[in-house]
Amino acid sequence: MKIILNHSAELLILIFLIITFLMSVIDKLTDWKGNVAFLKSHFANTFVPPLIPITLLIILILEVLTTVFCSLGIFEIIAEKNTSYSLVGSIISCVILLLFLLGQRIAKDFDGARHITIYFIVSVFAVFLFQN
Repeated sequence: MKIILNHSAELLILIFLIITFLMSVIDKLTDWKGNVAFLKSHFANTFVPPLIPITLLIILILEVLTTVFCSLGIFEIIAEKNTSYSLVGSIISCVILLLFLLGQRIAKDFDGARHITIYFIVSVFAVFLFQN
C-alpha cells in the first residue's frame, strides 16, 4: 500500500493514458469503416485522404503499444519500483499526440489541435516523472 501511495501521481497518469488510448483502440477496432469515413471527410481538402488507412493502422499499433507499456508500467512500479515501461509508454503517447496535432493543423482544425494540447501536457509530464 505504501508503494501505491508514494507513486500515486505516476499510477494515476498511467491509468489516464491507458483509458485514453485503450478506448481509442476499441473504437478503431469496432468501427474501422466509420473512422476511415470520418477522417476522409475531415481531411477532404488536403493531400491526406489516400494515406488514411495506412496512417490509421500505424496509429492503432502505436496506441496498442502505449496501452501495453503503460499497463506493464503499473505492475513494474508496484512490483519492482522501476519505471522503464512507463517511460516508453509515455514517450509513445507523446509521439501519437504529436501526430494527431500535425493532422489537426493540416486539416486547419485549430480547435481540435488545442484540445490535443491538454492530453500532450499530461503525457509530457509523465515523461518528466518517469525520467527521474
